[in-house]
Order: sequence, then structure tokens, then C-alpha cells
Amino acid sequence: MTMSEHNQRVVDQFTRWAKPFADLPIHAETSAMALTIAACAPTPDMNILDVACGPGILACTLAQHACHVSGIDITPAMIAQAQAREAATSLKNLKWYVGDAMALPFEDGSFDCVTTRYSFHHMRNPAASLLEMKRVCREGGRIVVIDATPSPDTQSAYDEMERLRDASHTSALTLEQLRRIGADAELREILVDGYRLEACLDTLADAEDMPALITMFDTDIASGADQIGVDARHVGDGIHFHFPVSIVAWES
Repeated sequence: MTMSEHNQRVVDQFTRWAKPFADLPIHAETSAMALTIAACAPTPDMNILDVACGPGILACTLAQHACHVSGIDITPAMIAQAQAREAATSLKNLKWYVGDAMALPFEDGSFDCVTTRYSFHHMRNPAASLLEMKRVCREGGRIVVIDATPSPDTQSAYDEMERLRDASHTSALTLEQLRRIGADAELREILVDGYRLEACLDTLADAEDMPALITMFDTDIASGADQIGVDARHVGDGIHFHFPVSIVAWES
């Protein structure tokens, strides 16, 4: 696989963050996961693909409800975390791949459900990735995307904040932009849902990135305008905020 400059940036970022990312409680938060599983609607006969699966949190949860789950991620260190997570369970219905979401190594119509979580904002062309997800999903199957979706008014500031803490961030789509690329892919929208994912800034950034982030958040908090759109605030252990996350499900 020839690695583009951007993909190398993603791999570098998530190689360093593989273990901390896997261990963050917010990535397995109970109510958010329940909404996600409901959107995927797994059944015991389903073959599911989780694209950009990271440390396998969603894939392993889906595997408790489905016949088989495959997870693919461009970062080998993330797949290693996913394999470790699987090894700590009694699950026997998972398979892992290292690969690019823009060129999935699967035949057309291979899966009953194709999902991706917290990944589109790392992609140069999420619309093309959605088309790849559609290609490998069977006709009448389900495609589910879960990602942060800032409002149109806060999108620019939100992206600036994310790039300060993660060089692999491209741009987070608004909900309407996400729904639009689904419509453009000729997918039939069947569900729109969402949740607020609470986070502590100290757990999500490298130490060298914190001064610029703290300055940005402090300015936003002092203004009272919530220009980043994440309801940032000071609490006892630091700056807390929420990710505005949307879930969109389509029928292929």
C-alpha cells in the first residue's frame, strides 16, 4: 500500500495514541454505545464491517450480537490494540485487517452492514469513503456513520481546535453535509440520531499542544459565545467540553 502524506500523518498520530485512545472511557461510554448499536441493528446472522475500526471497541461490541465482524484500520498499532481487546474476550467471530478506507480490500456486496465511527473527520474525501462502504455493502444492507458534527456557525472554530490537538484532522462535516453525501451516494436515509460525548481536554492532547488549546478554550469560555460549539467550561480537574456527535444510518 502506497502511503499518501495525509495517511502517513494519520498513522503517525494514531501509532502514538493507540494505547491511550484504546483506554479512554469515553470511547466505550454506555449510552453512546447503546445508541450506536441500535443504529447498526445487528442480528445473529449478520456479517458486519467496521471501517477505520481503531482499537476495535465498536467491532468487539457488535460481535456480541452478529454472526461475524471484520475490522479494518490503516494504523497497524490500532489493529494490535483491537487484537488485544479481542484476546481479552471469549469472542471467536472477528477478523482484523490493515488497510485504507478509500480502497477496501473486499468484493462488492460482501457485508450486511458497514459502519464507521469517529473517522470521517480524518479523511480527505469522506464522500469517496462512503461510496466504498456502499460498494462492499449488499443491496438492502445498512450503512452507519457516527462522527462529530459541529453546527455550520461553529464548524470553522471547531476544526481549528481539533487541528491544534490532532494534525490528522481534516474537517468535521456538519450534520447536513453528512446527510448530503449520503443522498449524493443514492442511499436511503433511515435514521438520524446523536449524542453529546463529554471529555476532559487533558486526556485528549499531547503536552506540547496544551498551551495553544488552553488559550483557545479560555478565550471561548471568557467570551460566553461558545464559538467552538462544544460548551467548554472549567471544572475541578481542568477544561471539560463535549463532542457533538451524530449518527446517520442508510439503506444501501
